[in-house]
Amino acid sequence: YTGEQWVLRGISLHARPGSMIAVVGANGAGKSSLAGLLNRTYEHQRGEVLLDNQPVDSYYLHWLRTRVALVPQDVFLFADSILNNITLFDETITRDDAVRASREVGIHEFIQRLPGGYDFQVGERGAMLSTGQRQLIAFVRAYVRNPSVLILDEATSSVDGESEMLIRLAMDRLTQGRTSIVIAHRLSTVRKADTILVMEKGQIAEQGSHDELMKSEGIYHRLVSLQFEPED
Repeated sequence: YTGEQWVLRGISLHARPGSMIAVVGANGAGKSSLAGLLNRTYEHQRGEVLLDNQPVDSYYLHWLRTRVALVPQDVFLFADSILNNITLFDETITRDDAVRASREVGIHEFIQRLPGGYDFQVGERGAMLSTGQRQLIAFVRAYVRNPSVLILDEATSSVDGESEMLIRLAMDRLTQGRTSIVIAHRLSTVRKADTILVMEKGQIAEQGSHDELMKSEGIYHRLVSLQFEPED
């Protein structure tokens, strides 16, 4: 780093297959930028970003984004049916596939209660659904493609109480058995992560498990205290 205004600086990390890495920190700390390098939402300009020991820019972009699924905070839904918003008109994904994925994620019953079920029209940008319901559709959209790597970018923020429990259950199902990068504002959602990265001004300021970071009484400890999280 030579004084240039790089968004990320001095980042070095390794995610073991099947592990969960949580990324926390204040707004503007570089959390989403870090995750966006994995599926080439952003192209890196220095250093290396590797997937299975191969540079991410050596993969076809369509294949990469099939294997590295992103569930964003601001979910975009088309003015179409729930089914088409899950499949994204991919003819290789059948209605049965969508129903099966919805059952496994735990939202099939919620969809079935809607008028028309999977044929329910969600309206422009999903206006007929709540924020939490749109987030649940995005979870199924990612899960039905069986990605190797999952990125959840603030996927639990701004949800209603009714959807929060479904979202937590869906997160558990989605992250099971696959490498996960979880960007979170609600620190209660990342306590079980294998490694927690605390970002500050584009750098990794702290890293470790929840218990390790709580014992160090640094930035993470302060963030948890501000959210009135129990420390056990």
